[in-house]
Amino acid sequence: MGAGGAGSLCIHMDAVILAGGQGTRLRPLTDTRPKPLLPFMGEPFAVGLLRRLAEAGCQRATFLVGADASPWQGLAVDGVTVDVVTEETPLDTAGAARRLLRDAGPDGPVLVCNGDILTDLDYGALLAMHVSVGAAATLALTRVEDTTSFGVVVVEDGDIVAEFVEKPAPGTVDADTVNAGTYVLAPDVFAAFPGDGPLSFERTVFPGLVQAGDEVLGFVSPAHWQDLGTPERYLAGHRAVLDGHCRWPHADGLHLVDGPSAVHATADVDPTADVGVGVVVGPGCVVEAGARVADAVLHGGVRVGSHAQVRRAILGEGADVGAGAVVGPDAVLADGEVVPADTRRP
Repeated sequence: MGAGGAGSLCIHMDAVILAGGQGTRLRPLTDTRPKPLLPFMGEPFAVGLLRRLAEAGCQRATFLVGADASPWQGLAVDGVTVDVVTEETPLDTAGAARRLLRDAGPDGPVLVCNGDILTDLDYGALLAMHVSVGAAATLALTRVEDTTSFGVVVVEDGDIVAEFVEKPAPGTVDADTVNAGTYVLAPDVFAAFPGDGPLSFERTVFPGLVQAGDEVLGFVSPAHWQDLGTPERYLAGHRAVLDGHCRWPHADGLHLVDGPSAVHATADVDPTADVGVGVVVGPGCVVEAGARVADAVLHGGVRVGSHAQVRRAILGEGADVGAGAVVGPDAVLADGEVVPADTRRP
C-alpha cells in the first residue's frame, strides 16, 4: 500500500535517511530499539518509509545510524537496496551525510529524509523540481500558523530561498514557511564544507549555500507533516493516518475497522471488547472480554485483560495489562511490562 502524491514521478533516486538520534523522549520504547524501528501502523516506521521511497522510484536507501548497526539488520523492502552506515560519534544532522556523499561519489541528486518525520510529501515532484533547475539544494517546506517555535525559511520569486530566520518574534517575519525535514541535494553540495566532523544542515550548510549565492529552492507543499518524537505526537501520527489526513502504508494483515481503528489479522479481540477510536492493535495481541481500548497503540503480542481499560496510551511489545486494570491517560508501557490485575473490579 502506498502514499505517493497524485503528481509523483517515477524518477531514479538514491535516498539517505537520517536515523542517528537517541529518541530519548520516547523512552522506554526506545530503550530496546531505535526510534525509526518502532512499530507504526503495524510495522517498523522505517519499513513504511522505504515503501514510500520505492513508489517514488528510489532504488537504494542508506540509513545513517548511531554506533550500533545490529538493530537494523534484516530491514528490507522489495525493489530497494538498503545500506546501513554507522557513526561512532555524533556528527549532527549533516556530518554523516557529508562523509557518505564524499566517499560514495553519487553521480546524481540525493534525497535526504529524517527518520522520524511522518509525511505524505510527493518525493517525485520534489526531485523533479530540483532536477529541472539544477539547484544545489531543494528543501521541502510546510506552512505553519505559529512560526515562533520554528526556523522560518523566507522564499522569494516563487521558489528561491533567500533567508533563514530562527524562531522569529511574533510579527517580525511575513513568511510562514518552515523546513519540513526532507531535501534533495546535488552530489557536490558539500564541496564548500570540507572536514569530517559534526556539521549542521540547518545552521551551516543551507545558510552557507544561500550566502554564497548558490541556488537553493523551496518546495512548498500542503502534504501532511509532523515529527513522531514524543508519545503525544506518535499517537497523533497514527490518528492522522487512521483519519485519512496522511496517506501512509500499513503492515500486511493490518485491517482498518470502524472507529476509525486498525486490527491485525493475527490479533484476538473478544466480541464483547470495545475497541474505540484511534486504536491500532498489532500482530498477536489479545484483547479479552469486556476490555475497553481507545486512542491507543498496541505493539505486537500485547495482552489486555478482561474488563481492563486502556486510554491514550502506548503499550510496548509483549506488555501485559491485568484484568480490571486501568492504563492511561498518557501512559507508555515498556516492552514486556506487566500491569497487575485490579481485583476490585469485576
